Order: sequence, then structure tokens, then C-alpha cells
Amino acid sequence: MNIILFGPPGAGKGTQSDIISKNFNLKKISTGDLLRDEIKKNTKIGHKIKVIIDAGKLASDEIINSLITEILENKIFYNRLIFDGYPRNLSQAKNLTLLLEKHNQTISCVLSLNVNKDLIIKRILGRQICSNCGSIFNEYFNPPIKEKHKCDPTYLIKRTDDNQITILDRFETYLEKTLPILEYYKKQNLLQEINGESQIEQIYKEIKGILTTLEAWLYNSYLYK
Repeated sequence: MNIILFGPPGAGKGTQSDIISKNFNLKKISTGDLLRDEIKKNTKIGHKIKVIIDAGKLASDEIINSLITEILENKIFYNRLIFDGYPRNLSQAKNLTLLLEKHNQTISCVLSLNVNKDLIIKRILGRQICSNCGSIFNEYFNPPIKEKHKCDPTYLIKRTDDNQITILDRFETYLEKTLPILEYYKKQNLLQEINGESQIEQIYKEIKGILTTLEAWLYNSYLYK
């Protein structure tokens, strides 16, 4: 199955998509990670992407679609994908539909994490990422205590775009450009809305119930084709 996970910046998409990808054996596709990987490569497009991200803006559809196409062409991940925060606008959503059809794939479910703006700000300002193992923590809600994080604390960093001005800009951009996509998928009976303000474990429990039922349905559908 292919899944899309939506939610405003700081809604916990990264945390939930990590848990989902591990427990359901899916390949996580985060455009943020793809873009940051390009920046690390120190390429010309990587420099361009960095300027865009630091300004709190979104990379162009052309850049994003080219990165997504490379993933869909890899048969190892055929119908085993979870998209974290992509597509970001209606144009990307429609293009993803065409790309999936081209590669004989479909979207099985769209999950939307609903979180209010004030909580979003606190979540993002407290976010810490381990540059060594990639684990994500939050100094307010999920601190990197020794029982959870074995790497040296010096590996803990904050993203350059995690500041209040950028957060508010990204949140408004999300409302303006990304929320209309939910209606697009709702009309296709793919949308499932999740309370993203609950504890991490409770959010995943709700998601797990949805995906377990979906996986069983897809399996039975395949058997009786």
C-alpha cells in the first residue's frame, strides 16, 4: 500500500511516519529529507534549495517532482511507500496521481494530523535532531534522555529554519496551499483525519487501527482478484 501523511509543520509527521514505515515495512519519502540530502551533496541545486528553505518557502514543483519520479522508478519500493508531507499543493497532488498511474501504482490512504497553531510553535521550537542517528526529539515533550538516546548529546542540533518567524510563514503557507489537497483526496474517499494533539503513542494507535484494517482489505482483494 502507498500512504500519504499530512499535517502542518511540527504536527509530528516525521515521528509518525518513522513508526509507520518500520512497523508496516514501508519506504518513507520525505521531501524535506530529499531536499536536505541534496543540500549535503553541495550541488548547484542544493545551494538553491538551501536559500529557499532558509527563507521559509517551498521548493518548486519542478524540483520536487523530479526527486519523486526517481523514487517511483525504483521497483524495490513498488506500492510500499509512505509520503511524509508530500504533495504540498494541488498541482503536486494531481501530478503524483499521474506519476503513480504511469508506474501502475495508487494511493491507498491519506492521513491528516490536525494540530492547532500554538502547539505547532512549541513543538517546532523545541525540536532536536540527532545528526548521528537521525532520531527526532523535543526538549518539552520528548527529551533525549539516556534511555532513549545513546548518541553523544553534542550530536543534537536544531534545523536552521526552526525559528518563530519561519514557523508562522510555513504555517500560513500550509493553510493556503496544502489544505485544499485534503478536499481533493476526500472526494476520492481516501482521507482519514487524526487528532494530532494526542500523545505520540495514542496517535499511532489510531493510525495503526486504520492501516491494519486497510492492509487486510488489500490483501483479501488481491487474493480474490
